[in-house]
Amino acid sequence: MKPLTPSARGPRRTTVAITVAAAAVALGAAVFVVDRHGAVKAQEPAALTEVDAAPVLAQKLSEWQSYSGRLEAVGNVEIRPLVSGTIVAVDFRDGALVRKGDLLFTIDPHPYVAEVDRAAGQLAAARARSDNAASEAARAQRLIEDNAIARRDFDEKQNAAREASAGLKAAAAALELAQVNLSYTRIVAPIAGRVSRAELTVGNVVSAGANAPLLTTVVSISPMYASFDVDEKTYLRYLGRGDRAEVPARLGLANQQDYSYSGSVASVDNRFDTRSGTIRVRARFDNENGTLLPGLFARVKIGGNAPHDAILIPDAAIGTDQDKKFVLVVNARNHVEYREIVPGELADNGLRIVSSGLAKSERIVVNGVQRVQPGDDVRVHLVSIGS
Repeated sequence: MKPLTPSARGPRRTTVAITVAAAAVALGAAVFVVDRHGAVKAQEPAALTEVDAAPVLAQKLSEWQSYSGRLEAVGNVEIRPLVSGTIVAVDFRDGALVRKGDLLFTIDPHPYVAEVDRAAGQLAAARARSDNAASEAARAQRLIEDNAIARRDFDEKQNAAREASAGLKAAAAALELAQVNLSYTRIVAPIAGRVSRAELTVGNVVSAGANAPLLTTVVSISPMYASFDVDEKTYLRYLGRGDRAEVPARLGLANQQDYSYSGSVASVDNRFDTRSGTIRVRARFDNENGTLLPGLFARVKIGGNAPHDAILIPDAAIGTDQDKKFVLVVNARNHVEYREIVPGELADNGLRIVSSGLAKSERIVVNGVQRVQPGDDVRVHLVSIGS
């Protein structure tokens, strides 16, 4: 038998090498390659990308809807003079807290004291005339019964008595009006709250009426309103219920991460704004410490429906693909999959609620999202959400 020539040995050797390499790959071992001389060599497999993956967090919770608004005072009063005169005293400090009935301004009372005295004198004279006319009428009544007086004289006495009685009432009313005007020279706080600055100071002459100047304003402190606009979906879900059950609300300020004030929805407007598709809502919050001021920016959330199962994930695990939101899911074979989701509101623990797209048992990439793509095989370092 002739020995095999090199050309005859080559194809067979190559075929064996390819068969061995294919078997090695199938068994998950090292990859084998054939060099240019036909020798089979082992090659280390490519290193898998390491990622942190965590099972999604499933919890029972109540969902809330978040909105932005502004704080408003429940009571807001503009202080204007009700009588004319010269301001002789400003009896408050700018920005001070006042109680209902506290003195704010004093208008020169002397002209009004004099008017009260004059009206009191007129009342006394009217009372004397009324008493005299009543006596004359009573005397005429006795005389007419004895036919000792003419009917015409009797009628005159009766009319005089009625006129005197009417004059007495007018004089009493004039005195009461003078006393009211005198009381208006002392301008007091109509509500409890915080007073603004004095717009006019001592020595300024003010007038009453339609053009009366603004002296200052007083706003109530507690409770406080937060006004915001709610979309139609939220209204139908939380505010449009026929039972008118109390809807809880929470409030956070611009410098806060959480919602530190608890309250409830106080009122809902009577119609939707068809241009914006929203309706105006007011929530009411206690403000005993006076921290909340009208006009402050308010972060408000409402809802608090019955607890239900929810899927929670960190915001950092969510990617954006144009107008879509997605996460990378690692399946049981450590293979990365693209998964579109519908994110909801933030929960109290800072995690994002996923409305749809994920199941309880699934794992998502929470660290290393930038290093992998859908279709990659990865080496998983299992962690937990919130750790």
